[in-house]
Amino acid sequence: MVLIGRRAALGAALTLAAPRLALAAWPERPIRLVIPYGGGGQTDVVSRLIGEAIAQRLGTPVLADNRPGAAGNLAAELVSRAPADGYTMMVGSTGPLGGVNAALYRTLGYDWQRDFAPIGLFTTAQNVILVHNSLPARTLPEFIAYAKANPGRINYASSGVGATTHLSMELLSERAGIEMVHVPYRQSTQGMTDLLAGRVQARSLGLPEAEPVKGNPAIRALAVTGTQRNPQWPEVPTVAETLPGYEAVNAFGLAVPARTPPEIIARMNEALNDALRTESVRDSFLRVGADPAVPNSPEEFGAFLRQRGEIWSALVRRLRLVAE
Repeated sequence: MVLIGRRAALGAALTLAAPRLALAAWPERPIRLVIPYGGGGQTDVVSRLIGEAIAQRLGTPVLADNRPGAAGNLAAELVSRAPADGYTMMVGSTGPLGGVNAALYRTLGYDWQRDFAPIGLFTTAQNVILVHNSLPARTLPEFIAYAKANPGRINYASSGVGATTHLSMELLSERAGIEMVHVPYRQSTQGMTDLLAGRVQARSLGLPEAEPVKGNPAIRALAVTGTQRNPQWPEVPTVAETLPGYEAVNAFGLAVPARTPPEIIARMNEALNDALRTESVRDSFLRVGADPAVPNSPEEFGAFLRQRGEIWSALVRRLRLVAE
């Protein structure tokens, strides 16, 4: 009986120790980073920057997996069903993780409040409003005046219904009292191609994605969407200089499936914050027009998502926007 009892006690001890040993060994293989938009877009650019920085600190590859579609819903649904073992994380924003998509879509294949655990915010980025040179407007006030005189004549591209590139233009329309036609694209790069060709006349584009076309003679930059001018685009005024109080900023962070062990979440957050303290990483974001976040906790990122998400959700409800 004593021998059996000792064996049972040893077995119980090994069972309890097994998860701890597994956590101590994590990560033992590459981590998949699910990016909810296509390659080459703003989200892809900043996601790959932070993925490389985290890979160096965790000592394992972080493999980018672009899953565009439905304003991030396809990526969020995929991650919500992934094993909660620390080997799948996603780039999250207020769309899928802050309740904006829940306001836009009648049904979702995931629960944004239940299915994810936040890791931390890594960057925010302004958009820039670009127009094709076929438009006579050279400034934002002239653009607004032209739109008022030609309601429904301006087609603007976005990276999808509910994306900040969409909602920032809807906010502009609401604040300026103008009417434009939304043309959503599954691939943001295709929307840029059509703007350069004049097939659409305008778009709001994240600064990291806009850097490669900066100075292109086919287009002009009218305004940035933050509260201050961006040092990489110092000659471009803010929308708020024309429409006081206007602000539309993208925010990107990392999240994992709910029930991921808290020890893994803590190690991911530690790696993220170490990267954000590193000058070379911060400079990498600044060079593409993105603002690196200050080190933050999972709880702070979660609160940020809810607060910013409610701002955009309120716009969705006011304008009665619905995505299919």
